[in-house]
Amino acid sequence: MSITKPYLASGRLTLKQALLTLLIAILISLVSGSIELLGHASSMREDVQKRTLQQLAIVNGAAAEAAFQLNPDLAHQIAFGLFSNSDIAHVAIRDDFGRALAEFYPTRPAAASWLSQRLFGDIVNHDMPLRYYIGSDMPDATVGDISLTLDADYLTQEFLERSYEVVGRSVVEAFLLSGLVIALFHIFITRPLLKVHAAITQTDPARPGQWPKPSLKGHHDDELGHLVESLDHLLNAFQSGLEQRDHLHQLSQYDGLTGVANRRHFDMFIAQQWQWAHRAKRPLSVIFIDIDNFKEFNDHYGHAMGDDTLRAVATALNQCIDPSRDLLARYGGEEFICVLPGTASAGALDVANCLRQAVLSLAIPHVYSSTHSHLTASMGVASMSAERPLSTDDLLSLADQQLYLAKRRGRNRVEIHERPA
Repeated sequence: MSITKPYLASGRLTLKQALLTLLIAILISLVSGSIELLGHASSMREDVQKRTLQQLAIVNGAAAEAAFQLNPDLAHQIAFGLFSNSDIAHVAIRDDFGRALAEFYPTRPAAASWLSQRLFGDIVNHDMPLRYYIGSDMPDATVGDISLTLDADYLTQEFLERSYEVVGRSVVEAFLLSGLVIALFHIFITRPLLKVHAAITQTDPARPGQWPKPSLKGHHDDELGHLVESLDHLLNAFQSGLEQRDHLHQLSQYDGLTGVANRRHFDMFIAQQWQWAHRAKRPLSVIFIDIDNFKEFNDHYGHAMGDDTLRAVATALNQCIDPSRDLLARYGGEEFICVLPGTASAGALDVANCLRQAVLSLAIPHVYSSTHSHLTASMGVASMSAERPLSTDDLLSLADQQLYLAKRRGRNRVEIHERPA
């Protein structure tokens, strides 16, 4: 199992979380920044209008005096004072006949941009009449007017500088906020999830109930804690299912008394090995094994002793074969059968002699045997090869015939079917 999987998952999940959090934070900052910019544009328009009207109100009296006296020098001083302000693009003071006493404007007037027109186009032009107080018994007389045009591009530049500041602050706040959210989310959500993921990836599929259940501090009573408990319950239930499956497999494939393969397992195994031997042109041998006079043993020693003897015999027989390749099965009653894939007749004869000696080595008394004083077994061996192919039924039939031949010839012996000359 690769140990890099949890790290890869961690990197991807953390990256996705960081990008999503940052995107949300930037969107929120853009929305809030846009709202703030709209508010700033509105307040700036109000400030500009208020400041301009105050300036006009301040100079109104002096400008009216200059217009009444037709004094261009005074009008010039007043207009120049206004024009010196950076946000004013044009100033004109006229008498009541519309003649300009003083007028200032840029040498190269620039066309206002669409943004300037959009933001300040409706408040740049101001025109105020000049009223002069003649005497208490006479009303104020209009002696001229003063007109003023604001520099929309300058005002827009001021607005943009403020906008850059607002947007920059919003972006910085977004990064700081997203960093804080990412850190908190990683500590409380992502890291526990990654611990669960790592525990799952380290779980042995053959033993899911023994998974390294993670301990999530602070999450015992929330959804993450419930997730771990649910996974633990699920994996333990799955483990129970595997154990039940294995138990059923054991019952269906192995003999309940002796623990060796049963007849059903043998039938499947011999069919598979015959196909393999036939295709690969390799030898295949079988050995029929029968415990001699076992009926008499059961009758006199009892079935409990007989069952113990069958288990002991099965254990002893298993010592003579290679369990990774060969198969020992209980064929029925006191009969066993051994399948030897890839083993020719000479090798099968050696195994059969080992099996017979294994039974003798148990030294189980059998005083009621008609032939021997201890428990013995008879063997019948048959083999097939590429030069002498046989069907499964023929192979078993030949081995069975050799077994009965061994019994007729005195028991406790091995008989093998010899290839005819």
